[in-house]
Amino acid sequence: MDFIFIDDMRVEAHVGIFEREKAAPQTLEISLTFGVPDEAAQDDDIDKTIRYDAVIERIRAELATRHFNLLETLGEYVIGLLLDEFGAPWVKISIAKMGIMKDVRRVGVQIERSRATRA
Repeated sequence: MDFIFIDDMRVEAHVGIFEREKAAPQTLEISLTFGVPDEAAQDDDIDKTIRYDAVIERIRAELATRHFNLLETLGEYVIGLLLDEFGAPWVKISIAKMGIMKDVRRVGVQIERSRATRA
């Protein structure tokens, strides 16, 4: 298995339990690593891999229309997209809120799932 990574993608999202978090979107940093078939590299064929541009576009579209109370829930949702819609066998996600607490640069979660652990 090969891996594609998307590092420090900045997105605007409605996430949080506090009124100030529900009132306006926050900037999040999302990093993803996901498994892809190694046949794509062997055959040099874009149709045999997961297109990172499509993944980024799909995540941005979803986060523009939804509210999540917890980063954990947002992470599980994005992982579900990768596993179910894009067919990734394994996904690791890191999501961070930026500058929400005094003297803390980032607060976030990391989640790792595979098709085998979801079955």
